[in-house]
Amino acid sequence: MALGFAGSGAEVVVSARSPEPLEELVGAIEEHGGRAVALPGSVSDPEFTAAAVARIGERFGRLDVLVNNAGISPYFKPADELATEELREVLDTNTLGAFDCCRAAADLLAAAPAASVINVSSVHGHYASPNLLAYAASKGAIEMLTRTLALEWAPRGVRVNSLAPGYIETEMTAGLRRSTRLSEAILAQVPLGRFATTAEIVAGALFLAAPASSYVTGTTLFLDGGWGAR
Repeated sequence: MALGFAGSGAEVVVSARSPEPLEELVGAIEEHGGRAVALPGSVSDPEFTAAAVARIGERFGRLDVLVNNAGISPYFKPADELATEELREVLDTNTLGAFDCCRAAADLLAAAPAASVINVSSVHGHYASPNLLAYAASKGAIEMLTRTLALEWAPRGVRVNSLAPGYIETEMTAGLRRSTRLSEAILAQVPLGRFATTAEIVAGALFLAAPASSYVTGTTLFLDGGWGAR
């Protein structure tokens, strides 16, 4: 998505916990003529989030697009085996991290002429699945966060939508894709019968950020291979 936004002419600020991949990403963007800034840190740390938004404000004075894409899913177990601390860990990143980013960036977004917030959710924010309570709860909360902010921020000219991907070829899904049993079980629920590529998510994000979706707010764009059509 960062490469897609940069390729469309945006100045991109990228953030993640690991500095090295961020620097590689910035290098790739600059190699193709784009402009990018790396701010390593964790969205589960409100102090980092506030400092990062302050730096964006100092440099740009506004924020046109906020993409909340940080997410973890480290636990695959029955709900009665899930510890409270484990649930809290997932919520801290997936839900509270997005909330903190939105709250910290509210004024910068309002200063932009037509700002857009894109919260990356999941099919599991809409459809229950065994052993994924922590992840599903965090993404279900993202959906209601999106709808509520869409109502509250519409008068400010800030649109808020969510992307709900299915299973994508990323590091998070590498383990299950290596498992024949797990991957076959997942793909049996996907009408298109395959995992999505990261490139297939970019167009959805660009659409929600662009004037083409200027009358779209409070909605979910599903990129799930037909999961919800079952």
